[in-house]
Amino acid sequence: MMALLSKEIAAYEKMRDVLETDHFGKWVIVYNEKLQGVYPTSEEAAYNAVKQFGRGPYLIRHVGEPPKTLPASVLYRI
Repeated sequence: MMALLSKEIAAYEKMRDVLETDHFGKWVIVYNEKLQGVYPTSEEAAYNAVKQFGRGPYLIRHVGEPPKTLPASVLYRI
């Protein structure tokens, strides 16, 4: 799954400074290497990601927080 998100992760890293300045603590969606939305909660980000982009893959990240490492059992496509 991480290989599928490598472009989205790289795009997030490029915009990290601006995101942390403008949207610290918010949840963002990165899809097709572009910022697609900013949301107050992870639930809203996830709902809108599925609604707009279907099964993905897309990156949902909590701005200002280090990336989380999830067990393989949690990494799946809906």
